[in-house]
This record gives sequence, C-alpha cells and structure tokens, in this order.
Amino acid sequence: MNTGLSFSYVLRNLMARKLTTILTASGMALVVFVFATVLMMAEGLRETLGGTGSYNNVVIIRAGSQTEVQSTLSFDQANLVATLPGLANDGDGQLRLTREVMVLVNMPRKDGKGLANVIVRGTTPVGMRMRPQAKVIAGRAFRPGSSEIMVGAALTRGKLGMALGDSLSFGMRQWTVVGVFDAGHSGFDSEVWGDSGQMLQAFRRNAYSSLVAGLRDAESYADFAAAVARQPQLKVDIKRELNFYADQSENLANFIGVLGKTITVVFSLGAIIGAMITMYASVANRTREIGTLRALGFRRGNIVMAFLQEAMLLGGVAGLAGLFAASFMQLVEISTTNVQTFSEVVFRLRLTLGIAAEVLMFSVLMGVLGGVLPAIRASRLEIVDALRSV
Repeated sequence: MNTGLSFSYVLRNLMARKLTTILTASGMALVVFVFATVLMMAEGLRETLGGTGSYNNVVIIRAGSQTEVQSTLSFDQANLVATLPGLANDGDGQLRLTREVMVLVNMPRKDGKGLANVIVRGTTPVGMRMRPQAKVIAGRAFRPGSSEIMVGAALTRGKLGMALGDSLSFGMRQWTVVGVFDAGHSGFDSEVWGDSGQMLQAFRRNAYSSLVAGLRDAESYADFAAAVARQPQLKVDIKRELNFYADQSENLANFIGVLGKTITVVFSLGAIIGAMITMYASVANRTREIGTLRALGFRRGNIVMAFLQEAMLLGGVAGLAGLFAASFMQLVEISTTNVQTFSEVVFRLRLTLGIAAEVLMFSVLMGVLGGVLPAIRASRLEIVDALRSV
C-alpha cells in the first residue's frame, strides 16, 4: 500500500506550470513584503526609543504627565531630589543628577515642505556624561552658559538636514550648531541639545521639565523610589530611563501595527484567492493523473496532502522572496511624528528572527488557505470518472 506521494512529485508539478506558479508566488510575495515591512517599522521604532537611556538612570516628571514636554518641576523640588539616598556620584564627586528643560520647536524642513516638531533638550555636562552612548562625531560639545547647541546625527540627514556651523533661530535668539553627536540610533539622535540654564532663559521658564538621576546600582531603585514617595512635596512619577522612553513608542508602534496588519489582511485575501485559482486549475488539468494515482492505490488523504504540500511550498517560496525584498528596507530611514510626544523621530526599520519566523508562517498559512479547498476537490474525484476525462 502506498503511504504518500514524494516531495519531488510535488515540486515537479509546480515546475510544470512555471508561469502560473511565478505569477501566483509574486502576488503572495508582495503581500509578504508589505506585512514584513509593517512589522519592521514597528520594531524599528520600539528599538530606537526603547534603546534610549540607561537602566541605572531614572526619569522624574510631574505626576500625571505623559511626557517630559508636559511636565514641570520646580527648582525646590529639584533641590530636594538631590538630597535623597541612592544617587550616585561621578568620579570627581559630583552628584549624578541633571536638571533638564524640554521644548518642542518648529523647524523648517530643507525641502520646504512645512515644519517639523523637534525636541530641544536643555541639559548639563553631567547629563551628557550620564548618557555615554551619545558620542560627539563632528565638532565639539556645547559650552555651558553659551548659545551653542549640538544636534543628533539623525537630524543631519533627510528632510531636516542640519549641519555643523548652522545658525538656528528659536527661543527669541540665535543658536550655533557646534557639534553633532551619535547616540547609537536611539531617540536622542532626533534631538537638539543645549545648556539647560540658557534654555530656561530663552524660553522664559521658571521650572524644569524633568530630572534624570543616576543610581548607585540597579538595586538602588526601590530605595530611591521609597524615599521619593515619603516626600509630600514631590508629586512626581519616576521610571527607569529605558522603560520611560520605551513607553513613548508604544502608541505609535501599535498604531502602525494595527493599520499595517489591516491592510495586509485585505491584500492577503486577494493572494489567497489567487493561490486558490491556481490550485483549482491544477486539479482541472490533472484529473486523469489524479484518477491514475487513485487506481494505483493512493488514498484520498494522500491526494489532499500532495495538493496541500504544493500550496505550502508555493507559500514558502513567496515568503522567502517577500522577506528577502523586505530585508533591504533596513537601509531606509524614516522620519515621522511620534503621536505620544508630537515630536519628530527618525528611525530605521529592523528585521529580527522573530519577525522572519512570523512572516514565513504567515506566508505558508496563505498557501494552505488557498490550497485546502482545491485539495479536497481533488480527493473527491471518483476513479472511473477521472480516468475517463479528456
């Protein structure tokens, strides 16, 4: 008794209909490309913002604020935080605490197509030392007390195109770009940094936006959080810096994911129908062959499995082709508005092993859904009727 049809038989049947196979696989590959690109966009955004900051730093903002831009902390509150236990010191004995000012500034795009909301961060030399991933790659760091600024590497590319030596106008004064820094493709790369005290003056602020505190070690977080909670003057929220910025990406990443997957589902219906038509045509053209296989002792289940294997192979090939094409999207850099902070964020698409596995399973599933009904149709052909067909 025959136990099943060989894989080589399945492969030969697909190769026998090259044009139909190529057209169907191309349609499915396009759907896979869209699906993979959507997942890569969401992952790239999460990785960019989720990789911002340090695990041993904590961000402190006003209670109830969702972002640093919305937050205000008084000078007295900042001084009180500086007295709490658990904070680390620099090698020179200086407390690892930076008082920061965050402002959204409208800056013109180089292509003349409107304005972009760019985060301007007022920070301190201590703040820069607390973010060692941010390295100056051109020019130098700004001088405290001056109208000098540094720009993230992402802002020097694409639509904004800032450059060393540029003069930018915001906060009712001119600022000179004296340095460009690279923060390892994190969210900081989409920011402008300057002196915190000068930002307070320029924007007529009488409070900070946030505090970033460096802890002695990872275990100090609980003690520091408890010390903050014991102070009635501190109505604040605290969170590890990595977690804080990762949360900033969730709304946009989820929106991209939902929208993209909805579009993918619509496209995939067309691809499934295409695969189904291809498999039905295969059944119609191979009626006598199917009858012969049944006469030789192959069971209905063998016929179903053979056609499903064809559909799965078709989906698998389409998945690999679509994934290969999508992998080149990692070279693309996207500039968009973060719906959480309403600021411009520049990020690259990211392809991970998890995304690759999900995409391939999706493509194989498309093939199976497109092949299951034709496979059942083929298995139900009566031997005598099939052999008599011309």
